[in-house]
Amino acid sequence: MLAVISTAPVAQADITIGVNTSTTGPAASLGIPEKNSLLLAPPVIAGQKVRYIFYDDATDTSNAVMNVKRLVSEDKVDLLIGPTTVPTCMAVVETVAESRTPMIQLSPGPTAISAGDAKRKWIFNVPANNDVYAAPMVNHMVQKGVKTVSVIAVDDAYGETSTVAYRKFADQKGIKTLTVEKYKRTDTSALGQVLHAMQGNPDAIYVLSSGTPAAMPHRLLVERGYKGIIYQSGAAANSDFLRVGGKAVDGGYLPASPVLVAEQMPDGYPTKKAALEFAKSYEAKYGPRSHFAALAWDAVKLLEAAVPVALKSATPGTEKFRAALRDAIEQTKGLKGATAVFTMSPTDHSGVNELGLAMVRIENGKWKLDTHADYK
Repeated sequence: MLAVISTAPVAQADITIGVNTSTTGPAASLGIPEKNSLLLAPPVIAGQKVRYIFYDDATDTSNAVMNVKRLVSEDKVDLLIGPTTVPTCMAVVETVAESRTPMIQLSPGPTAISAGDAKRKWIFNVPANNDVYAAPMVNHMVQKGVKTVSVIAVDDAYGETSTVAYRKFADQKGIKTLTVEKYKRTDTSALGQVLHAMQGNPDAIYVLSSGTPAAMPHRLLVERGYKGIIYQSGAAANSDFLRVGGKAVDGGYLPASPVLVAEQMPDGYPTKKAALEFAKSYEAKYGPRSHFAALAWDAVKLLEAAVPVALKSATPGTEKFRAALRDAIEQTKGLKGATAVFTMSPTDHSGVNELGLAMVRIENGKWKLDTHADYK
């Protein structure tokens, strides 16, 4: 009996997880399903109680910084999940690094990081990096015979970094980018940008935005009679985009997580089982699945895998435990999540390859699998 007691987990402080998402503001259609998914997170991991503290940054960078500062200084969290958007994620980098608190962000990060980057060392992201999104989409354009493209991008860090990634692959494949038009998430119209993008009659127009703001230029393109192919970025992959876009978005393509079309994926696809498990749990309580909800779900899966490792060397609530969590996440290998297979490294803090994406077509207001990565 003494031997059993000596090898059993010692009672420790609760693990505290700080969550900062955009449940209001322009990115609310992303942040709300993220929070909903995290409300399904387990209350106990590896025998330790887990406490989740939720804040809303209203899609505002200043609020994001304030929330994260409060979470690390007052709430003393062991790990952060969020924020929702690229701008809010970028805004909190300094705070995260200074506090030496690991953060699993719900928005794409840099394609690669330096092993010696003291700031990015503490930050991981569950979505695929921009290059992983751009490559299959550009390949799809090539397959469709696209030679010319105009871009309509949201005017922020997400639009900028994603445009750069797209242009890199487009240039490699000989696709000519005619123009890059920009609009703000809060704009009530993008008619001028749409009309400029249509000049030259490009074979395709790429709307690079997220959530419901991505639907506006798409609708305007259809209303103005554009007949070419319309592509959306993966950040448009949610049911609110379909609702706001209506019939106008039918026929559009986007690179998105296979979780949206899990039932359509072939048996044996690496993420199919986990994706169906997520869909069953989420849809039973909140309705149609969301790519963004699945990202938050996978953030918790990374946490669940890291906690038992970290507990072997440190106690929750301490700097040593935060560092142990960081190290354990970075050592993740072959974790099959709902959205992707995660394999982290010191220079790749997303760990998502092409298996984390499929090309999806919108048909009758629903997601339809078009192509997927070769997994055999």
